[in-house]
Amino acid sequence: MSETSARLLNLLSLLQTPREWPGSELAGRLGVTTRTIRRDIDRLRELGYPVHATMGAEGGYRLAAGAAMPPLLLDDDEAVAIAVGLRSAAGHTIEGIEEASVRALAKLEQVLPARLRRRVGTLGTATVALPYGDHPTVDPEHLTVLAAAITNHERLRFRYRAGAGARSKRLVEPHRLVAAGRRWYLVAYDNDREDWRIFRVDRLSEPFPTGVRTPPRTLPAADAGSYVRERMQGAAATYRAVATVYAPAAEVTPRLGGAAAGELEPAGEASCRWRSSPEALEWLAVRLALLGHEFTVHEPPELVAYLRAMGGRAQRAAGEDGHEDKGATS
Repeated sequence: MSETSARLLNLLSLLQTPREWPGSELAGRLGVTTRTIRRDIDRLRELGYPVHATMGAEGGYRLAAGAAMPPLLLDDDEAVAIAVGLRSAAGHTIEGIEEASVRALAKLEQVLPARLRRRVGTLGTATVALPYGDHPTVDPEHLTVLAAAITNHERLRFRYRAGAGARSKRLVEPHRLVAAGRRWYLVAYDNDREDWRIFRVDRLSEPFPTGVRTPPRTLPAADAGSYVRERMQGAAATYRAVATVYAPAAEVTPRLGGAAAGELEPAGEASCRWRSSPEALEWLAVRLALLGHEFTVHEPPELVAYLRAMGGRAQRAAGEDGHEDKGATS
């Protein structure tokens, strides 16, 4: 790299800091004259970077938001911090940013020098995240490998453990990653079975890109999220609940989670009727229990029985059936 090109990159790196830089300070940082700084600013503008200048004692140069994002220049510590943060966001589901975090992590790790990849890997190995309930964990490195294969339309091999424990080797054309709740799913075309499949990423090991690129296939659904939702609902028994909730509809609506939960209509001044979307009994029971209001279930009878059993367990746990409290932790 020429001396001028290296200096332009260093200048651009400084300008990405959210502040105004006096020309004299930039010159001192880069070891050149203020005249050279003015010429370099003009070169950056010719390349499309919107460098703004303000006059006066408090004036200086700053990089404004433009139509395109300039190269993001990071020092070693900044690159490691971002990579670790993205790994954390990918491993601990945060609504709306999970897949974006994985894509960004895949791009960043692809360009990290070997010394920084080792630092990121060491931090990941030495750090243990506090588990969230009993949900399985996903290796962020697996997510980045899958994301890269999806982006490159590249066939992928991996080992897979099914829910019943059966193990197999798979060759697939990965399509999309889907984050659902606290789990990650890979939607892919299975070449050996000649059909689309959904794989839980926590049951996947040793992902290996083959280097073979293939044209994208058309998924038999509107999008990957819809495909996963439809297949999961089809795999488990679902029910439609009808229940009266003894509270105004305006209070119940936000607790139900929006239109996706079903239909809610007033049934008087202080009650409403809920007709749910098809869901598993467990989810229907949890939705009703979390409303914070009295309710009566009219159908299905399976939900009534499930709630009765759940209520019995709750009473026994609270010691309301006469059993002696066997102790608790604090």
